[in-house]
Amino acid sequence: MIARTLATLALLVSVSAPALAQTVADQPPAPPETQDEKAAPAKPGPTPEQLRLLATAAAMSQSVFAKDFYMTVGLGAGMVPSYEGSDQYVFFPAPIIQGSYKGYNFAARGPGLFVDLVKDPVLPKVEYIAGPVVRARLERTNRIGDAVVRRLGKESVALELGASGGVKINRIFNRFDSITLQTDALFDVTGVHSGAIVTPQVSYNRLLGTKGVINLSASADFVDGDYADTYFSIDAAGSAASGLPRFRADGGLKSLQTSVLLGLDLSGNALDGGWGVFALGSYSRLQGDFADSPIVSIRGDANQFFGGVGVTYTF
Repeated sequence: MIARTLATLALLVSVSAPALAQTVADQPPAPPETQDEKAAPAKPGPTPEQLRLLATAAAMSQSVFAKDFYMTVGLGAGMVPSYEGSDQYVFFPAPIIQGSYKGYNFAARGPGLFVDLVKDPVLPKVEYIAGPVVRARLERTNRIGDAVVRRLGKESVALELGASGGVKINRIFNRFDSITLQTDALFDVTGVHSGAIVTPQVSYNRLLGTKGVINLSASADFVDGDYADTYFSIDAAGSAASGLPRFRADGGLKSLQTSVLLGLDLSGNALDGGWGVFALGSYSRLQGDFADSPIVSIRGDANQFFGGVGVTYTF
């Protein structure tokens, strides 16, 4: 996300510079001024902002983000609920991979990967997003903090496949911000929960000069009955093992979430790549049957928090 956002800045400046330079170069030499012409108002020409853009365009065109291939790798870590709906938190390390190859962007999506197969033209007002998503779901596979919930048994890792699509609208309040509307649809192909998850999201992205980026987002998770039954229902055997009451969860709106991400380049110039740091915080609240499930209402909490920090390297 950080790399893709900073790439927009690099492309916007470096690609627009040749056209602007040509505009200036195409202006014919001014003839000797006459007395009347000296008194006449100056003809329109490049603005001071355009001239500053020209002065820096050459350096920015050499940006790491102007290459056919660039990548950001890193490692983040934070505290997450030990299972969805838990009130106990565990340490969670997470690798970071994101970048672009010849205009095709890719990024880690949770413990998974998304590839955008749409190559948009340079400097569009609207960009289109579409591509495959693969994700491993680690829900209640290990490190279940609550001893009572642990008696319900562990789940296997679920492999989910699907697609993501949406639009990104650039230059909302200034040249270097955007709003993205995107939806993921994933389906379990391993038979662990045999369900579907649909996640619509809206996010606002704004560059902090060349020093970094801030991203604000809000999303919702909708799941079907198979997913709900696997992770939030308690059958007779589970009730006998844990002492929790029997419960049958139906599908629907599972949770609402909001998050903020701040990324900063340690050199103060993200265009040259190198080391960076980021901080992420999010809050979500389980809804309906998911909040009412005994593993949440009795043993956990419908309010879910996440916080993490990490380092990145871009090349």
